[in-house]
Parts: sequence; structure tokens; C-alpha cells
Amino acid sequence: MDLINLTIHELRDLIRNREVSSEEIVRSFLSRIEKLEDKVGSFITLTKEKAIEDARKIDKKIKEDISNLSDLAGIPVGIKDNIVTEGIKTTCGSRILKNFIPPYDATVVKRLKLSDAIIIGKTNMDEFAMGSSTENSAFKITKNPWDLNKVPGGSSGGSAAAVSASLVPYALGSSTGGSIRQPAAFCGIVGLKPTYGLVSRYGLVAFASSFDQIGPLTKDVEDCAIVLNSIIGFDKKDSTSVDNGNIDYTKALMKDIRGIKVALPKEYFDDKVDNRIKEKVLDAVKVLEKLGAKIDYVSLPFSEYALATYYILAPSEASSNLARFDGVRYGERVENYNSVEELIVKTRTKMFGDEVKRRIMIGTYFLSSSHYSKYYKKAQQMRTLIIRDFERVFRDFDIIISPTTPTLPYEIGEKKLVSMYFSDVLTVSANIVGIPAITLPCGYIDGLPVGMQILGKIFGEIDILSVAYAYEKNSDFQKRIPEIKEGIKSGV
Repeated sequence: MDLINLTIHELRDLIRNREVSSEEIVRSFLSRIEKLEDKVGSFITLTKEKAIEDARKIDKKIKEDISNLSDLAGIPVGIKDNIVTEGIKTTCGSRILKNFIPPYDATVVKRLKLSDAIIIGKTNMDEFAMGSSTENSAFKITKNPWDLNKVPGGSSGGSAAAVSASLVPYALGSSTGGSIRQPAAFCGIVGLKPTYGLVSRYGLVAFASSFDQIGPLTKDVEDCAIVLNSIIGFDKKDSTSVDNGNIDYTKALMKDIRGIKVALPKEYFDDKVDNRIKEKVLDAVKVLEKLGAKIDYVSLPFSEYALATYYILAPSEASSNLARFDGVRYGERVENYNSVEELIVKTRTKMFGDEVKRRIMIGTYFLSSSHYSKYYKKAQQMRTLIIRDFERVFRDFDIIISPTTPTLPYEIGEKKLVSMYFSDVLTVSANIVGIPAITLPCGYIDGLPVGMQILGKIFGEIDILSVAYAYEKNSDFQKRIPEIKEGIKSGV
């Protein structure tokens, strides 16, 4: 039986019907990884032996009783390498943490383990989640399964590529400005950034604390709801965690979308977006309209300043958060130094990559006493205006729809520095405002996937999941898988 292309819910049903064991599933994915990992480059660390051992334990548990079996029981998962895992290396894609083995699990990892999920490895990422292409990892460059010459997006590119290439059925990523949705769109899968506070950040190595959020990357929308059910919940260890009650998000999938009000922001369909991408998204909107959704155009005028706002505030928070990685408190250190100051300078110079250094320096500049009011304070004021923009639209509409990315996946090495920052232009607002947003495939151009982004009100996951599911059931784009061939373009 070909298990690798199955979804979580299909694997779950096979396990519950005792048609397949967890060990068979795990070995199937490990075999797939062995064949393709050298081509795709999705993982930094693999936990083969532990995964098989855990699968055997779960098979024993299943044999004894399936009455309390979780939807994720016995199914392998990839974890982005900035989410700490007890006894498993967590590097953040950086040389400074190349040998760091955490003594505890992040809350989301703990919750997955309570659901009997099986960690199969830690996925590659842009160093400290700073990047949009997964080219900034200290260890390897991840490739897009649809075309191995192109980037998978970032910073959760390892997670997205692993799911797209069927190396795992699902993975966790983190989003600071679009780092779940953008790679999910580039790789033709589903990616969800939950409402800020819905999923605990305890154990997520911080990039920008007021933006960061953990979320799932999956093959379809139902899987996304299943994973979300397992990782949500109040956590007293996270001061920003919110108790939103005991919600089963899989029930949202059955919600009738007739009459739901959909806003299309003019600013998200302007000249900055590839016309072919706009056409695919608008075709998808027509499908929703036929299903009974009410569509209208709106304006989000302050969204023009979202990218600039993000690239002031996020580096500022990063410069503070990464100060702890100095070779004294955390991380590797250089061997030859004559003072503590020299130790810190040499360690950070050698161990951090160029993009991390760049953002630390930018953030430090914005936070300096002579520039704080001119940049950081104004960016916080603009953040408030962007939030009010969205609040105004959501008074009359239930969801907002836009393209996820302004371009198709681009060639590895094609974009550098600031030009790559533009990849986040359509996704950063959701992180600035703290609202939930999901992407799912809505078409293909030249064999490369196109993502449609659906944004909802705060704690509006039910609305965005129901609309995404309704569209998915009336299209077949999520069923397409890449045919991976080394060094040449993959086919649909």
C-alpha cells in the first residue's frame, strides 16, 4: 500500500481499522526521506531510531485499546528547528546553536506527544527564521519539490517542502511575517497562521515576540483543522496565551458558507502582484461566489505601509531577543579571546550569518536613543492604524481574500537582500494585526503552485477553515503532487 501520499485523516482511518500499523507508516516515510532528502534538503536532524521505537509503543497501545485514540496517533510529523524538542538538537538553522540539545519540550511538542504523534525530525529553516527562501540556513539550502532549481519559500521552507514532497504527512512551522503561508503557497500545500495567542509560543525560539506564531503545514484543510485541535489551548507558561475555550475546528469544515461576506482589498490586487496569480485567485473567488458567498471590493489604505512597519518593528525585537546568544549565556563560543567583550564580538561575528547580523544591526539602529522616536515609535503608531484598517473592514465582512504571494517561486540565488523582503508584502499584515490567515492552492502556472490567502477576524479560525474547506471540495488542486526529478523541473 502506498502510504506516503495519504493525508492525516486517511492514515488515521487505516490505523483505526487496523489495516496498517504505525511502524509501517513511519518506515514508509523514512524510506521516502532516504531516497529524496539529498535532493530536497528538508531536514537538519532526523530521529529514525526513536521514531521507530515510538511507533512500536503506539502500535502496542492501539492493539490494546483504540477507544481513546487521537487523530494524530502513530502518524509522523516534522518540527521546524526553532521549536525546542527535549533530547533532540534544536539549531534554529544557525552555527551558534549547532550542538544545542534542549532539556525540555515546547508546549506544542508536548501536546503532540500527548496525542501520540511521532517526531521524525527537525526541518530546515532560514537562520533564526530570518528569510523568505530557506537559503539562509547555516547547514543547507532547501529546494522546492515542484522545481528543484527554485526556492520553497521561507523561513519554514523545510517544513513546507517536506510536506509537499511527501517526506512527512504534516509539519509545524512558525510565522513572523508570513513564514508559514508563503512557503506553503510556493510548495502547493495548506498553511495556517493562527490568531496570536491561540497557540502557545513557549519553547519557540523568539525572533520577534509580538509577531511570532506557531502553526501547521498540511496536505489539505481537514488535516490543518486536525493539527490545530491538538496544539491549541491556554498555557500559563506563555504570558500571551489566551483561553479561547474548547473548540473542535474539524466541525467548522461542515459550516455552510452561503451568505458569508468576502472582502477583496484593492491594494492586494494591484500592480505589485503578478497578473497571472491575480487571475487564479479571482477564479477561485468565483467558485466561492457560486457556493453562495457575497463578494465585494474594499480598501485597506494603510496596508501600503505594512512592509515598512514590519521591517522596523521585527528587527528591533530581534536585536533584543538575540542578545542572549553571545557565547556566555547561550550558544557556541570561539576559542581564542582575551576578554569577555572580545569573546562576545568574535562569537557573534563568526557564528551568525549575514542576514541575522543585518537584522540585528538594523534593529539596534532603530532602537537607539537618537532614532527611536523617528522610526520605532512611528512604526508602532502605524501598526495601530493598520489594525484599525482591518477592524473597519471586519465590521462589514467575515473574511478577506487575497493572493498569498506576489510572485511565483523564484530561482535559487536569484534574489538578494531587500528585494527578497518583498516576498512578504501580502502576508505581513496578518502578523502585524494578530489575525488568523490560511493559504491553500488555487491553481498552477507553468507547473508551479499558486496560493490563495484567506484572512479572518481575531479567533475567526472557524470562518477561514470553513471557506477554505468549501473551496477545496470544489477544486482538485490539493490532490496534485510534484514528481521529483533531480536537477530538472518537476511535473504536475
